[in-house]
Amino acid sequence: MIRTSHFSSRGSQKSGQNLPPTRTNRNTYKFFASRSSSVTQQFLNCSPQNSPFGVPDLGHPDLIKKPLKMRSFEKFKIWVLLICLVFELGYGFYLPGSYPHKYGVGDLLNVKVNSLTSIDTELPYSYYSLPFCQPQEGVKDSAENLGELLMGDRIENSPYRFKMYTNETEIFMCQTKPLSGEEFKLLKKRIDEMYQVNLILDNLPAIRYTRKAGYFLRWTGYPVGIKVQDAYYVFNHLKFTVLVHKYEETNVARVMGTGDGAEVISTVGKDGSEEPGYMVVGFEVVPCSVQHAPDSAKNLKMYNKYPTPIKCDPTTVAMAIKENEPVSFTYEVNFVESDIKWPSRWDAYLKMEGAKVHWFSILNSLMVITFLAGIVLVIFLRTVRRDLTRYEELDKEAQAQMNEELSGWKLVVSDVFRAPSNPGLLCAMVGDGVQILGMGVVTIMFAALGFMSPASRGTLITGMLFFYMILGVAAGYVAVRLWRTIFCGDHKGWISVSWKAACFFPGIAFLILTTLNFLLWGSHSTGAIPFSLFVVLILLWFCISVPLTLVGGYLGAKAPHIEYPVRTNQIPREIPPQKYPSWLLVLGAGTLPFGTLFIELFFIMSSLWMGRVYYVFGFLLIVMILLVIVCAEVSLVLTYMHLCVEDWKWWWKSFFASGSVAIYIFLYSVNYLIFDLKSLSGPVSATLYLGYSLFMVLAIMLATGTVGFLSSFWFVHFLFSSVKLD
Repeated sequence: MIRTSHFSSRGSQKSGQNLPPTRTNRNTYKFFASRSSSVTQQFLNCSPQNSPFGVPDLGHPDLIKKPLKMRSFEKFKIWVLLICLVFELGYGFYLPGSYPHKYGVGDLLNVKVNSLTSIDTELPYSYYSLPFCQPQEGVKDSAENLGELLMGDRIENSPYRFKMYTNETEIFMCQTKPLSGEEFKLLKKRIDEMYQVNLILDNLPAIRYTRKAGYFLRWTGYPVGIKVQDAYYVFNHLKFTVLVHKYEETNVARVMGTGDGAEVISTVGKDGSEEPGYMVVGFEVVPCSVQHAPDSAKNLKMYNKYPTPIKCDPTTVAMAIKENEPVSFTYEVNFVESDIKWPSRWDAYLKMEGAKVHWFSILNSLMVITFLAGIVLVIFLRTVRRDLTRYEELDKEAQAQMNEELSGWKLVVSDVFRAPSNPGLLCAMVGDGVQILGMGVVTIMFAALGFMSPASRGTLITGMLFFYMILGVAAGYVAVRLWRTIFCGDHKGWISVSWKAACFFPGIAFLILTTLNFLLWGSHSTGAIPFSLFVVLILLWFCISVPLTLVGGYLGAKAPHIEYPVRTNQIPREIPPQKYPSWLLVLGAGTLPFGTLFIELFFIMSSLWMGRVYYVFGFLLIVMILLVIVCAEVSLVLTYMHLCVEDWKWWWKSFFASGSVAIYIFLYSVNYLIFDLKSLSGPVSATLYLGYSLFMVLAIMLATGTVGFLSSFWFVHFLFSSVKLD
């Protein structure tokens, strides 16, 4: 059976991609497309006698005479059949990403290079910033999307090229010019900073295996060089191993359908050719430091065979770099036929480690949720319901007498919906929080379904930008409708609120990223956003995001505001002195949401700063849902506690009760910098780390704070709408 997509049971696409648009798959698609159109036509033109579904025409008189249950059952059958048809049609479509490429024997394979990276500095640099061999046709960029550029990836062509299924040894690349003083110092600096060279073949990063204490460790890329005692050695000979799998397009028919309706789809081409082809399913590299005699390479041209045998031994180093001396580069390539199929070729990169830890994180979150849910249940069923029942059973005179003796949340009934301080800022922050939360949920859902696999570089960042801009409508709508609710339906100021929602978070993010970008520009790093890309981002902001936010604000201004269930007095009630400061409770409330995500946070931080691939988006989606539930419960409980002590200023406190989790995430980021990124060198690297952490924390605060505020608003509205007043 030929499958067009392959998923793992771990919540993410196992291989990240899908099978090629071969004749078989195209025929399958055409078959189902024609089948669906014919079935649809039969359904639309069917009569009670010849309906393929046994369902009469929707306009037929017999339908009116049939019982309601029979009609419902028939509609249910129609929906089931249509859903099954759509599901079968799914075999003819492909998830976005790169398709497998069939190579014939002797076809050219071009290797690409990405930016040099290091976990010591977190500053990517161009591959050709070092004295490496350059391709004969010149250096050309191969960037595919906006996300790649924002992530600091600079994918370029390289002089390394292979012929499919053709083993080659002692291939001469080039001999550099004698190293100048600056080149020599730069090369030593990059070796000291443990920079890695990242090669890509057929969208697969080069992988390197090392053995340590009886275990094999996997690394992507290989180091520029190594320092032994006081000498610096460069890895100038690369031993490549390309794993290939024979292209599976044999004369096998795929049978679809059941019973008499089964049909056979042929997979043989019209010309009947069966030329063997291969797909790249693995790319491994072994770096070696080999001493080349400068005189031996004088008259050699690129891709000539080196005159003397080259022995690649990764355990020894020989090519020491010296000032005013050239360096020769060579390589060899060996093709190995592998049983790994194309959908599984990313398994070597995405082998999930610590699955039990992920499940422990989820179990820990569920325990916290259960504990908080119990508290919320007690509040609703015992306290609130009992008080409301007693309050409603009394007659008016008894209620008046009881009000004099009451204490707690019932006393703030005339102040609980009093407008908060800085209402415009609160509305803008809640609107931005809805936008960020929606972006996160939608992006993670698409990533969990395999649409944003690691094989498609930059698609995750590109998708986040796209969804953020589109959800500007939601930000403007929520911000303006909340504004009108606070001021009892007043339309004045909705344009100002829309502009605040459109510029608050993006403005702060732009300020942070611009400051960090100046640092990257000063370091000549490829992580710096080019000026042209800056202009593109500003245009996206003001030409797409801002107008959509204003449209959302207009819709919010036209929508009916939420009416308060109680009236607000003109004179505010005095809040009695509290035993403990309220901000202490607000800060402490953030510990519970943090407890639900700190384990998953470690894997995310390792992915961002340690060069590891994060792809368990299924786990991340579950953790995010649990985080939303915990934030809602924490804010709800804290709001009820404040109302019980007659503190009616709950608006901002409910926002920061769940939003304070951002403080603990930032403290965790500092802890991660000190204890896990010990080797991070230089003030520029530390500033970049803290700047990006601050940007991430701000987004989390707005998203979690919005969840807490909206849940508290619903709770307060529900609570006081149940109280009877004259």
